Amino acid sequence: MTRQQHFGWFLSRGFGPHGWGRPSYEWNYAWQKPDLYQQSARDLEQAGFDFVLIEDALSVGITPETLNLRVRKAYGGPKHDPWTLAPYLFAATRHLGVIPTVNAGAYPPYLAARQFASLQHLSSSRLGLNVVTDVGSAHHFGLERLSHDAAYDRAQEWLDALRLLWHSWGDGALIADPASQIYADGSQISAVQHRGEYFSFDGPLNAEPLPSGPNGESGDPIVASPGGSPRGIGFAGANSQIQLALSNLDADSIRSYRARVHAAAAENGRDPSDIKVLFVFKPIVAASREEADRIVAASASPDEATLREVAEAWSSDLETDLTALDLDRPLDPAVFGEHVSKGTIRGLQGTFDSFDGVPLRDILTGKARLGRVTDVTDGIGGTVGTADEIADVIEALGDDADNDGVIFSGDLHPVTIHRALDELVPILRRRGILRSEYVDGGLRANLSAF
Repeated sequence: MTRQQHFGWFLSRGFGPHGWGRPSYEWNYAWQKPDLYQQSARDLEQAGFDFVLIEDALSVGITPETLNLRVRKAYGGPKHDPWTLAPYLFAATRHLGVIPTVNAGAYPPYLAARQFASLQHLSSSRLGLNVVTDVGSAHHFGLERLSHDAAYDRAQEWLDALRLLWHSWGDGALIADPASQIYADGSQISAVQHRGEYFSFDGPLNAEPLPSGPNGESGDPIVASPGGSPRGIGFAGANSQIQLALSNLDADSIRSYRARVHAAAAENGRDPSDIKVLFVFKPIVAASREEADRIVAASASPDEATLREVAEAWSSDLETDLTALDLDRPLDPAVFGEHVSKGTIRGLQGTFDSFDGVPLRDILTGKARLGRVTDVTDGIGGTVGTADEIADVIEALGDDADNDGVIFSGDLHPVTIHRALDELVPILRRRGILRSEYVDGGLRANLSAF
């Protein structure tokens, strides 16, 4: 029997210049205004998606070189605050979950608990937190730049603090009885004092208790996390309801990744099925197999403009100007500063064993090349295919690897959404892979529905 799966949309650019550098920008949507995002959110809800997750980065860097790399093509900035966008998306929809990104080091626990509780009430329990541990923005907040694992320790203390505050009102605290004219019983509200390694605050929270689900489910906002390191997987096992996963989209890789997440959940005393592992997928939908073949063939020999575009994108992520380097010489890893993510450097390296003796042109060409979703080489599949072929891949992952679902990546722009979903949604729905209706109770309830 075909396995029903969950679907999300990842705003990989964040609350930034959506459509910039593409013809769709000429549709004249103002990216700074809510209309663009509200229309797109309604379309995703019509399609049956569970949620939209909004990327964010708090810093565009501090050196003139990094600033220019991030903003000149709008790859890394500007970015407006996704938490200010969330209420507009809730107002435009009835069921769609909204998961903005939050950096645990940037929000004091009391402020965060109060703000998120307010949004959970306003949205009828459709809020999620995409918790990240980036330390590159520490200087903006006067914070110490922590190590990788210490940043996760801080995030864990932060989440524990939020839960402590959210539950500082006991079960009998809220009365709201017009007959007695008593709104709340202060004796059922616990004083909270927290003196931890990273945070110090007093409670209780002055927001009402979070609304529980129709079957008594927790009313806390769901937690999403993107980390793939052992520490990141452990954090997900302890806290998350959604794990944003990066992996090759073949059955063996999916099973292996899910097994690590489920083991981490079990180690933390949780039911592994409480975590939905969703894999990032950015398909290119072609009108026919012949068109898909032409797209792939054309990508095999990218022109100079395409290579420069690839270099611009990676320059922003690496905080290193690849466009200033000789494309026909091997890349010297010494060009990357100590602050550059080792994972991002490995991502640029791609399928090459090392940078030694490999011209930068070959590395960028590898990044520009596309593959067919029907072809899997060394466990790596392509992204180009017809809607039926892409649906075949998604269906097979559900049936052969018990996959929980996928999260599509791209701008939250109507052109981007319809290009990806117009043909795919009806096929997925006819096959029973994509939901046709929602259940009551908010995001957590819909994630738990199957």
